[in-house]
Amino acid sequence: MRESGASATSSGYCYSPSALLLAFLLLLDCRLQSSSSSGSRSNLVDGRELSGDYSKLSGIIIPGFASTQLRAWSVLDCPFSPLDFNPLDAVWLDTTKLLSSVNCWLKCMLLDPYNQTDHPECKSRPDSGLSAITELDPGYITGPLSSVWKEWIKWCIEFGIEANAILAVPYDWRLSASMLEERDLYFHKLKLTFETALKLRGGPSIVFAHSMGNNVFRYFLEWLKLEIAPKMYLKWLDEHIHAYFAVGAPLLGATETVKAALVGLTSGLPVAEGTARLMFNSFGSSLWMMPFSKHCRADNIHWKDLYEGRGKGHHSYHCDDMEFRSNYSGWPTNIINIEIPYVRGIDGYPSIPEVAQGTTYDMECSLPAQFSFSAREVSDGTFFKAIKDYDPDSKRLLYQLEKLYHGDPVLNPLTPWDRPPLKNIFCIYGIDMKTEVGYYFASSGKPYPDNWIITDVIYEIEGALYSRQFSYGYLYVLFLRSGSSVSGNPGVASGDETVPYHSLSWCKTWLGSKVNITRAPQSEHDGSDVQLDLNVEHHHGADLVPNMTRASGNRYITYYEDSESIPGKRTAVWELDKVNHRNIVRSPVLMRELWLQMWHDIHPDAKSKFVTKARRIPLRNEDCYWDYGRARCAWPEHCEYRYLFGRCSPWTELQTEKFCSRYPIALSLDHSNILRLQNYRDWWVGEVLIRSDIKHPIEKNRLDVVT
Repeated sequence: MRESGASATSSGYCYSPSALLLAFLLLLDCRLQSSSSSGSRSNLVDGRELSGDYSKLSGIIIPGFASTQLRAWSVLDCPFSPLDFNPLDAVWLDTTKLLSSVNCWLKCMLLDPYNQTDHPECKSRPDSGLSAITELDPGYITGPLSSVWKEWIKWCIEFGIEANAILAVPYDWRLSASMLEERDLYFHKLKLTFETALKLRGGPSIVFAHSMGNNVFRYFLEWLKLEIAPKMYLKWLDEHIHAYFAVGAPLLGATETVKAALVGLTSGLPVAEGTARLMFNSFGSSLWMMPFSKHCRADNIHWKDLYEGRGKGHHSYHCDDMEFRSNYSGWPTNIINIEIPYVRGIDGYPSIPEVAQGTTYDMECSLPAQFSFSAREVSDGTFFKAIKDYDPDSKRLLYQLEKLYHGDPVLNPLTPWDRPPLKNIFCIYGIDMKTEVGYYFASSGKPYPDNWIITDVIYEIEGALYSRQFSYGYLYVLFLRSGSSVSGNPGVASGDETVPYHSLSWCKTWLGSKVNITRAPQSEHDGSDVQLDLNVEHHHGADLVPNMTRASGNRYITYYEDSESIPGKRTAVWELDKVNHRNIVRSPVLMRELWLQMWHDIHPDAKSKFVTKARRIPLRNEDCYWDYGRARCAWPEHCEYRYLFGRCSPWTELQTEKFCSRYPIALSLDHSNILRLQNYRDWWVGEVLIRSDIKHPIEKNRLDVVT
């Protein structure tokens, strides 16, 4: 990984948001095509032999919230604007039309909050295929700013990956899970995508889900139980899904969803917060990532009754004793603290203390009272019931909550997720970023949708809580505006700037009873700073806190990997220091680790379940940099100082560039040998040439990395 200020070049190579998955597929194709005479690969996982031609794996991408293009499916004349909406015109996202006529654009984005139908004058539908997830707003300026998977698709084409090996499953991210199936048959289509990939490629698929895409995938697994015979369920999963990579998964929700519902979250769009709130709350998906308690669950009565022949039922929602014995539903603090007028007794809301017994106020002359709500009281509707007389959106959100979530016949998504019955699961997320975990709201005195304002924000950062109102150096103290102290339960780390650590780290409960913990630098290293703790006892439901150190200024990856787990299953959790939620899929470090792990999985001589972390050598040009202290390229055994003559750019016709580069792999410096490369199957990665049909001169170094 090239660190800032350490590079000797003036320009670098850009890697795509999901180059990690591409690199994995490329690597499988290269290595296994070169050994096609062997027929198939085999590997031992938990003592069980996994066999098959892994070059036939497919990659299936489930994007996150607002990461799929929406296109118009009607004609809409926009008055006072030269730009109208015609069928197949981009709606999400077209900033030109948004700026030209925001009201017209909103008609194509808004949904009816009660029945989730389109506006009478405009209808939008998700685009399909890979083009739906490349750039949200293509253009010379807007394109790079809204690029999601574009560079990764270019890599696929450049490296010759077959078109049927990479599959995108875009969806209308405005809809709730049940409406996705009811209106678009999305989960039927997703099941068909897995089955088609198996038929086309001959092997199972790798699921790569980011953010809310993990919530979609969870619902699919529960929906599948109702779609196929119970005895065939696990067999179907084993045949169609090889591994699941959950990246930045909000497993217990995200507090930013509350902020979006009450005051609006623009996410950089040129719209007012009130407009963003109006749009967000019309979506059925607006509650999908609401924070909820890990102590409360819902029995899938409908699923049980369906197979026992008793007909439909309703979810039975219940909380264990820990919910009422612990503070804040297990979260660091209360999610919401809000000032609302006290008008009447609050018997209907048992979580709100009785402030003034026997006293009533008129709405106009009432005094505000501050009430606090935990994650459970947000997800079970208590909060929305408390403010429904003061906020018109609360009634609509309460209706959506009861119908689309608590009343969902397949799954109540606002309940904790146990480990899915998949063979290989890797849960990956960033930590130690400044992340919002609680809010203080008050009435703004303005009409809807600007009727609430945020008076304070509670953050978590590196295992501490602090308020926006007061901070001093590295000592963070939690204060209200009034100056009174507030208690809290900070975790051992903080979240990824969007999702709190409490929610991201829930997948640690999926690990087995004994766990191997490794902490290694994110950059290339020789193993001198690697810390290892083997067979750590893990109690279900408890967090794992490694007894390890961090060198000042270094960023690390902490790996939690099963030592003892369910037979035939593997679970791993990777925590990446200082990597935020939206950019984690663009991380070259994550790409490298996934590449090496998958290379390890298909290697016939692999002796362990997971790739070794003993060292990391440069694998690409971007990993090479100039060592100013020694006046040479760092890692001289792997990197060389090179002139590149004839590089063209938009500003210069021809230029000579000097930089550190990875030694060519499997390439003799003999010029005649270079001429013979046309006879082989070659792959160019930046300036690095990988030949798939001969032994690599540094093959031993590479094998040491993966075995």
